[in-house]
Amino acid sequence: MALAQEKLFTIEDIYNLPEGTRAELIDGQLYYMAPPFRRHQRLVSRLNQLINNYIDRKGGPCEVYPAPFAVFLNADDRTYVEPDISVICDPNKLDDRGCNGAPDWIIEIVSPGSRRMDYVIKLFKYRSARVRLYWIVDPDKERITTWNFKGEEQEDMEEYSFSDSVPVSIYDDFSIDFSKLDI
Repeated sequence: MALAQEKLFTIEDIYNLPEGTRAELIDGQLYYMAPPFRRHQRLVSRLNQLINNYIDRKGGPCEVYPAPFAVFLNADDRTYVEPDISVICDPNKLDDRGCNGAPDWIIEIVSPGSRRMDYVIKLFKYRSARVRLYWIVDPDKERITTWNFKGEEQEDMEEYSFSDSVPVSIYDDFSIDFSKLDI
């Protein structure tokens, strides 16, 4: 007897969700997202501002986008994510719908309902998609975990606290001092 198959969703299903419904799609599985807490949004706002200011001062092709911003990680129609912050340095990946391919830097702010998603599912997806730098910012634990993916088997993982200055490995002269974020 054949096993019943799970329904696999596509990006079209994401765009057909009722107005105001937030969800992500990973390998055909739909993951609904709860509205973020105020502290979460404050972190997104502060980090987005600091990154934007740095990019504006330095010039160059990189652009920063806070959620909601569509990232189509794979060339298929089964993965669609909305990272809290995406930094894209290849303008050829950008179109009117969002980013096609891996951003250079992704930051996820952990919410109570997103812990497993950010630490496990997205970590694997972002590594597989070849995101260069992935930060998990955990307000409850006041911890920042950074993943620098250097290739197929190479990666560096570092942990910092909210009292540390965290280096941004994709830039030579940029770090974010979490003790000064006023969150």
